[in-house]
Amino acid sequence: MPNYMTRRAWMAAAAAPLGFAGVNKRNVLFIAVDDLRPELGCYGNRIVKTPNIDRLARRGVVFAHAYCQQAVCTPSRTSFLSGLRPDSTKVYENIKDIPFAEKLPNALTLPHHFRKNGYETRAYGKIFGEGFNDAQAWSQPLWPPGIAGMEYVDMKKWQANPQARPVPTLEWEKAGSIQALEVPDDAYQDGRVADRAVAALREMRGKPFFLAVGFLKPHLPFAAPKKYFDLYPLESIPMPANPDPPKDAPPVALHESMELRGYTDIGKKPVTPEKTRELIRAYYACTTYTDRQIGKVLDELDRQGLTANTTVVLLGDHGWHLGEHSLWAKTTNFELDTRAPLIIAGAGVKARGQQATGLVEFVDLYPTLCDVCGLAAPSHLEGHSMKPLLEKPKQQWKPAVFSQFPRPYRGKNPIQGMGYSVRTERYRYTEWRMDRASENAVELYDHASDPRETVNIAARPDSQAIVEKMRETLRSGWRAALPPQSRK
Repeated sequence: MPNYMTRRAWMAAAAAPLGFAGVNKRNVLFIAVDDLRPELGCYGNRIVKTPNIDRLARRGVVFAHAYCQQAVCTPSRTSFLSGLRPDSTKVYENIKDIPFAEKLPNALTLPHHFRKNGYETRAYGKIFGEGFNDAQAWSQPLWPPGIAGMEYVDMKKWQANPQARPVPTLEWEKAGSIQALEVPDDAYQDGRVADRAVAALREMRGKPFFLAVGFLKPHLPFAAPKKYFDLYPLESIPMPANPDPPKDAPPVALHESMELRGYTDIGKKPVTPEKTRELIRAYYACTTYTDRQIGKVLDELDRQGLTANTTVVLLGDHGWHLGEHSLWAKTTNFELDTRAPLIIAGAGVKARGQQATGLVEFVDLYPTLCDVCGLAAPSHLEGHSMKPLLEKPKQQWKPAVFSQFPRPYRGKNPIQGMGYSVRTERYRYTEWRMDRASENAVELYDHASDPRETVNIAARPDSQAIVEKMRETLRSGWRAALPPQSRK
């Protein structure tokens, strides 16, 4: 049995009645975006058009150094929604065929905790993962029940009946990585998710609510209405600044970008500079498409007079490579995959339009929202409340944050090892602990002189003192890396 909650404690929690313990509780709007890296105006990008996310940032705190616990969808989401790290959840891969209650029978998730405290909890879109969902967490069933993560529009059916909504297809291996069509926003799932979320805000007005809204894009395939592609002339798109693998990086740290290579226009051939530019443009277009859907939800929050009493969280579930390090997609321990955008705004946030520069982790979200909303946090949580940063975002915070990723990630072979990574203000240090000792490896990157992680300096003689210090930080773990004011 998992050690984070006894069965007796779980059974008592499950049997406790649902009820609203008080009035004027703060609402929560929790927005999760798939594969969104910090390519946003509020993070300093001057090319990507994200006016609605930037508007939200002006209402709250932008976390400049927020890190997921594992850079792939379901493990990351399971971690921040359970308040547990991957070695506690044992969710290391995307799960589609195992019920949540079977995989994590003792997990009291974030939305379930709010539901037990009298909140109306609803979810639209991708929240826990594709085909993985904590059904007990929601007051109403998740919509849609199956997540069309690889969605296209079937234009033959659209053209045959222009009055009907486009029909999505999941035959992604038979299609290309990019789709730009003259269709409305709700031709794709994200547009319909936004519409459902808007309707839910109208229905829940007057109740304390926890509304989770999950947007797919910019997840592959890069499919969005053509009008968003038109915002980005191809010649304006920059190429990756560091397209080569890090010098002296071990092979186990890299991968073959299989998530991209399943598409007919990519395959096993090298991604050309021309194709690289097209893919980056499409990623940006999908980001702007999702930003527009987020804007619809935020606009309705304003229209219903709910903004002042609602805490809004917006995050990308992990980062993403766009050709840097010769990689596409996620599934590494590099900075580009483990770092992701995080914004907390609205009710309970005193610092407006400011940036928190300290290190934080996604596993900190669960205790933070409990703290902001006045709920007692469950004792099993493996994160730490960030509420003080919502008041004074410039204060010193965690000295280290932790991520991990298994190898191999996909295929019939069982996991043969794990890469454990720790990020401090200056360094990233990663240990690959493999079943075969000959495959063990170490990485060290100095972000003061090499912020793009282009050279692994772990083997250099003048790095050995730092390697030993970082090894000790990694092995001491998260409990030894709490904010200074919280250590006992």
